[in-house]
Amino acid sequence: MVSGALDFKYLLLDNYKKYKINENTLATILVMDQLINQGNPFITAELLSLKMSLDVADIDIILSKLIINGYLEYKGSGGKTVCSLAPLKEKLYKDFENSVSREDATESNKEVAANVKAATKDIEKLFKRNLLPLEINKIKEWIMTGYRVETIVDACKDAVNKNTKTISAMDKILTTWQSRNDIETDGITTLSRNWNKSLEETIKIAKIPWLDVDEKTKK
Repeated sequence: MVSGALDFKYLLLDNYKKYKINENTLATILVMDQLINQGNPFITAELLSLKMSLDVADIDIILSKLIINGYLEYKGSGGKTVCSLAPLKEKLYKDFENSVSREDATESNKEVAANVKAATKDIEKLFKRNLLPLEINKIKEWIMTGYRVETIVDACKDAVNKNTKTISAMDKILTTWQSRNDIETDGITTLSRNWNKSLEETIKIAKIPWLDVDEKTKK
């Protein structure tokens, strides 16, 4: 989990401005976290004031705002009231996970866009014309399916050599190549297995002594 791999303080210091937390509130949160980790479950403004230069009244205001913003909670546990920064921590970890997911998606989209651009550029050179939006979208489909740019360009060259400068012709070529690769990878296809089975049955039928049977029947 992200929460086990990243330090809460690191995420807080890196993001407190985004959450509109000022420096006094930041210091209060850090001191609270330290006190909780030291085994003080119930944190009050008076306790915090012993560790900080802020007045009790100012700390009370900070604690109230933290509760209102959903960053801090006081709850009952084992018959006692305890203080918890769990809401703030959960928000920090969740936002971090979401940002990582967005970055991964962005990088993936950038890679796809770059590959589509490269393939389109080479195909337009080979076709000696600009591609239509629908044709470029087809190239994107190939890339998303897993075809490499080199493979797509090779299919284009094959289509040009056959004097069929169309995306549909390229699609047929790529499909044929994929089928060939599947056969090489998986071995005998269902079609060939059925054909061999039919051949075996034909041979068996051919070996039946039909003439002898007819002769016996006549007798």
